[in-house]
Amino acid sequence: MAENTAGLRGVSAGETALCTVGQSGTGLTYRGYDIHDLAEKAEFEEVAHLLVYGHLPTQAELDAYRERLQGLRELPVALREVLERIPASAHPMDVMRTGCSMLGNLETEADFSEQDWHIDRMLAAFPAIITYWYRYSHQGERIDTRSDEPSTGGHFLRLLHGATPDPTHVAVMQASLILYAEHEFNASTFTARTCASTLSDLHSCIAGAIGTLRGPLHGGANEAAMAMIENWQTPDEAERELLGMLERKEKVMGFGHAIYRKSDPRNAIIKAWSKRLAKEVGDDRLYPVSERVETVMAREKGLFCNADFFHASAYHFMGIPTALFTPIFVISRLTGWAAHVKEQRANNRIIRPSADYTGPELQAWTPIDQRG
Repeated sequence: MAENTAGLRGVSAGETALCTVGQSGTGLTYRGYDIHDLAEKAEFEEVAHLLVYGHLPTQAELDAYRERLQGLRELPVALREVLERIPASAHPMDVMRTGCSMLGNLETEADFSEQDWHIDRMLAAFPAIITYWYRYSHQGERIDTRSDEPSTGGHFLRLLHGATPDPTHVAVMQASLILYAEHEFNASTFTARTCASTLSDLHSCIAGAIGTLRGPLHGGANEAAMAMIENWQTPDEAERELLGMLERKEKVMGFGHAIYRKSDPRNAIIKAWSKRLAKEVGDDRLYPVSERVETVMAREKGLFCNADFFHASAYHFMGIPTALFTPIFVISRLTGWAAHVKEQRANNRIIRPSADYTGPELQAWTPIDQRG
């Protein structure tokens, strides 16, 4: 394969009306709306409606949408039983993949005319899938997966902590879910579209996307960032250790991006929330360490933070276990994946690229007794 197309870098693989990355506004738009406007002014459910249904909802539409999602939050008994059989040692992304697949077994999409109901059902159920498993496997508690929290982020926090969430934390979750909702033809989204192009069912498309997001080069960077920064006690220690990592050519997760060249427009938004949360909890370690890491990476490598890096400390300050960072990504990105599946289905042609062959030339058949 030619060097400039390795990993399909710079290759257009289709058209979408859902998102631009690095092209207009501050660098990221959803259906023409700048990410900064959405993160500052919108609720996540408004953005989900925008992506899945094609327009920002009116107040009546938003109220009806939230009510519909609230009514779909309870998990089927059979799904809860499956989640209880998954060990505490399991990777949480495997839990999300299994939960999605089991839901598809119980509530199979028989016809594409049902797709919107199934999308709403998954958006309502995904926060409960991960929190039910976590609370049962780690704390031995069977939780009620319903709540009267109006927002998806607030619902997740209530199920995780078993208490009314802090309003500031709900606001952070809203912004975070908006930032992660959609990002054009990234690896997991392309997986979902490829699966959809075969006319497969919605749950298969989403399960495939979850499996793709599971990889550390795609969705696990916030977890890796947290594992790194929590080891350092001071900014000076962080700089010293980071310089050693760079000298050893070790990969530092949470920096750089395949498309953005100067900055990730999502970073400034979540960084501001992380700074505010750090002040509220009295943190004098993680946020200063994170800032120093950002400074050193810019100075030494010319690399900027992507959306994942300051998400690590922000989630930590809200008491979210590190293992659940990427499943939150799933709860959000489901909306983008589903919107892409709908878009692919609406104007479908099976995705079947070609490959540049690099193997041996045509060879004559060798009988088994003449080989070796």
